[in-house]
Amino acid sequence: MTRTAPERDDVETNRRSWDAVVPGHLVAYGAEEFAADPARISSVVRDDLVAMAPHLPGGSPEGLDLVHLQCHIGLDTLSWARLGARVTGVDFSPAATAAARDLARRAGLDASFVDSDVEGAVAACGRQFDVVYTGIGALCWLPDLAGWARTVAGLLRPGGVFHVRDAHPVLQALDQDRTDGALVLTQPYFAGPPQRFDHATTYAGAAVPEDAATTVEWQHPVSEVVQALLDAGLTLVALAEGRTIPWPALPGMVRDGASWALPEGRDRLPLTFSLTATRPR
Repeated sequence: MTRTAPERDDVETNRRSWDAVVPGHLVAYGAEEFAADPARISSVVRDDLVAMAPHLPGGSPEGLDLVHLQCHIGLDTLSWARLGARVTGVDFSPAATAAARDLARRAGLDASFVDSDVEGAVAACGRQFDVVYTGIGALCWLPDLAGWARTVAGLLRPGGVFHVRDAHPVLQALDQDRTDGALVLTQPYFAGPPQRFDHATTYAGAAVPEDAATTVEWQHPVSEVVQALLDAGLTLVALAEGRTIPWPALPGMVRDGASWALPEGRDRLPLTFSLTATRPR
């Protein structure tokens, strides 16, 4: 999993941006409220648990070793800890992992956070886990899905479970600035050169400092995600598509509980996909 020089530069651009948005995301995600309420579980983890439970021993993460790749500030990671898992979070942003450790301390939760990108996660963690989890909004930051899948396989114990839910790549291919309700494909669906974006705010509404406003994203179709995991030796056990997403990805979207949905004609477009895979014994 050796990156090219341009890929290394792009990843470093993203690292600077993710470092910079940590203070804003601690507020946007309600970190103070999470620390103060021992019953609080993130809505993302609540939704993912429903999909994962049929594949977990006893239908629960309790007592399992779980590693969360690309964990950011750790709120989802610590939600798994509140559900009884022994958790390790991994992220390439030192500012994010520092915030996650502080959040764990304030919440009174036992958790480990490791400074590493996905490429180095197997060596950085130094052990294997019952569950490997990748939270929503993570795959577009990875230039190499084949390497990512090998990392997932390398972190899983035989019989272990992997789960990912993410924005559907067809959503990423839409013209996301239209306000007339039309769903028009203007960007590539399939993998290609990375795209650069400049953001005044993040998906969570937090302001982005001007010197960290640029990010670089890679498009990965569903077929690439599935094939990468199959090539890494995992067995696909579940695949689903969803009509809601945890952030307002398009203009005019409406609230649907803790998530967002199209205001009408929800069957027109998958907003997310999720898959669960296992490592053979």
